Amino acid sequence: MSSEDPPEFPGDGTGGPDDPDDPQGPGASGDQPDPFAGLFEALGGMFGGGFPGTGGMPGLPGGFPGGQPFGGGAGGPDPARQIAMAVASEGSSEPNVDPLVRIEYESLLRVAELQIADRTGLQVTHGGALRLRPVTRTAWASASVDAYRPYLARMSRMPGAAADGDPDPTNPGMDPGIGLGAGLGLDPSDLDEDPSTAWLSGLLAAMAPMMAGITTGTMVGRLALRSLGTYDLPIPRDGDELLVVVPNVEAFAADWSLPAEDLRLWICLHEVAHHTVLGVPHLRATLTDLLTRHAGAFRNDGSALQDQLGDIDLTGGPEALARLQESLDPEMVLGAVRSPEQEALLPHLEALVAVVIGYVDHVMDDIGSALIGSYRQVTEAVRRRRVGTGDADRFVERILGLDLTLEQVDRGAAFVAGVVDRSGSDGLGRLWATGRNLPTPSEVDAPGLWLARIDLPDQSQP
Repeated sequence: MSSEDPPEFPGDGTGGPDDPDDPQGPGASGDQPDPFAGLFEALGGMFGGGFPGTGGMPGLPGGFPGGQPFGGGAGGPDPARQIAMAVASEGSSEPNVDPLVRIEYESLLRVAELQIADRTGLQVTHGGALRLRPVTRTAWASASVDAYRPYLARMSRMPGAAADGDPDPTNPGMDPGIGLGAGLGLDPSDLDEDPSTAWLSGLLAAMAPMMAGITTGTMVGRLALRSLGTYDLPIPRDGDELLVVVPNVEAFAADWSLPAEDLRLWICLHEVAHHTVLGVPHLRATLTDLLTRHAGAFRNDGSALQDQLGDIDLTGGPEALARLQESLDPEMVLGAVRSPEQEALLPHLEALVAVVIGYVDHVMDDIGSALIGSYRQVTEAVRRRRVGTGDADRFVERILGLDLTLEQVDRGAAFVAGVVDRSGSDGLGRLWATGRNLPTPSEVDAPGLWLARIDLPDQSQP
């Protein structure tokens, strides 16, 4: 097993002895068996055998570490990271990256860094030295969980959770005490009178942090199977380390008959260009704010989950547990639906992302056409790959508000071309001068209006 492989986690069962007379056993809490013990055991089996929508989650024998679906907490195991690594590895051991490949990427990084800094005039790093680490899919997944967790954890709030009850994205364990409210249609005064309603309320409260971990881990694991580097999705990252997923890059080169060295330099230019642009402080702050607000604005429909689970008796044996597994479709459980707040945010998020992609593509065209012999061939292959993303991978993009369609890419390219035609490269460089210069959605479709506006005096200044 390589040093980058996911650790193995033995299943611990339900956490208590099998003897029903044991005070620590399943029957110790009262006359009735605890339905949650059966539920968690079933969920552990689900994640060992395949969670609906993930294509299976091998590599987690016995389910979650410690036998608990939301185990962890500060300093403890991180279920989201472990799930991501398991999905990314697809149940097999990955070989370490060839040291010669690491050395080649390091030399290509320096070429890309110098070229991007010279062409954009922007600061390439966030403060330290720029590094590039060629990694396996598993290592990429492990390193990327923290970047995606703040958005996916907010999105996976259970129905009715108050905004101030969001799981703390910095805490891998996530507090299971997320409150449930009117989103479920449950009246707290009725809980004592209706045991089934009280039971369902407790189940959903217990599932909230579990679903946050499942969502984050599964989505990041899926991304690891496809991503070429850190910035396949234009999400700002902390630090100055770039990741390149070597097995994905090599497979892509083989599938499209691309020269390996040309593709590696193309990837380096792509990663450095995105890191540079997304590191512009006011752009980074604006994009992060839009992504966070979008992820937190899903309106969850508790009735769908209640309808699916309300008549399932978890003490009813294997058939009931099989029904539970069939019901726990990720999209249904999360119950995420577009909200009016998101409809208002999306035009701004889509416009900003389109401009970032258009600018990066423009810079890469200027540099790559002179440095890379097969640049046009590689760029066309990447473009087709980008727009050919499957529905399962698009799901992650839709959650984040980053549905990178061909229309969005073309929109950004048209804006950049319009600015360059009217004002040259110097005019394009004004994009990142101040936060005021970021274009509005309507200006992205009319670059002349953007140029006219930024030439006007800033009315906010005395």
